[in-house]
Amino acid sequence: MSLKYRAIRAVFEALWASRLPGLLRTLSGSRGVIFTLHRVLPETPPAFSPNAILQIQPQFLDYVIERIRALGLDIVTLDEAMVLLASPAKGRQFAVLTFDDAYRDNLTHALPILRRHEAPFTLYVPTALVDGTGEIWWQAIEDIIARVGAIAVDTKGAIEHLNTRTTSEKQQAFDHLYWRMRNMPEVERLEILHAFADRHGYNLAAQCRSLIMDWEELRAFAGDPLCTIGAHTVHHYELAKLPFKQARSEMGDCVDIIEDRLGDRPAHFSYPLGGPLSAGQREFDLAREIGFDTAVTTRPGGLYPRHLEEPHALPRISLNGYFQSRRYVDVFATGSVFSAIGKLTN
Repeated sequence: MSLKYRAIRAVFEALWASRLPGLLRTLSGSRGVIFTLHRVLPETPPAFSPNAILQIQPQFLDYVIERIRALGLDIVTLDEAMVLLASPAKGRQFAVLTFDDAYRDNLTHALPILRRHEAPFTLYVPTALVDGTGEIWWQAIEDIIARVGAIAVDTKGAIEHLNTRTTSEKQQAFDHLYWRMRNMPEVERLEILHAFADRHGYNLAAQCRSLIMDWEELRAFAGDPLCTIGAHTVHHYELAKLPFKQARSEMGDCVDIIEDRLGDRPAHFSYPLGGPLSAGQREFDLAREIGFDTAVTTRPGGLYPRHLEEPHALPRISLNGYFQSRRYVDVFATGSVFSAIGKLTN
């Protein structure tokens, strides 16, 4: 675990021990929280699992739902959340459950828990991934590094070799390659990704098909009355990196494809990756122009009445896989804590 996450864990421990979250929920102006989830898997991740931050175990999801209700928060849809924000009376606080990317494990491991608790949720769908033609690049580079003792990365004709024998070397190689790709234009990133996968015999299409629901599975998933389907672009590109027309097409075409495939037009949107590097005012304005009722980021924070004026830049709190301790759920449910974190990090 990095120093950053160790520091966050120390803060969580201090907040839990102080019992401050309960007082903050009572006194702050935060009306509720939107949780970000990705994968729900029963297995304990191996020592080298940089993407473990994106997965929680089923029993943790089960406890989160029980605990936030015990704390007095109602689990509501995004539409209900916006109505509650508009209410002049503070009333009961609320939580919204959102899942990104349409991972198949959401169907096999998350949906039974959500049904048992009758907990509504939103699933944000990137259509190319459901087609089986997208690239889950962050998981691909982890998978390749995990299984080899060295990697070779081709960048503009120059081959870079990195040792990946130990867990520490694997983590360093992942961090290096991940942030190198994050800082590239999408076209260059895809070129490097495909060359890297080809060099190491990794089938990107097979990986996508194995991890993401297909349209038949998604149709069954979306048919559950607890489920709201949202849009998550076509290719899961970082929108801020794209030219204006391409960014608009990624957002608008996704809506059209989902409506054609599932019959309903999504009213809610999630920006891929969702932080300041990936989405900003241009993207917020696009979401408004296209006609989404809400759009969510991954910028941390609780929901306040002021978000009625900026519903296309809503904050979310990540249920991070590194923090699957029952005592941390009280902290996760306290929007004002994450609003303070957001002010420090943005």
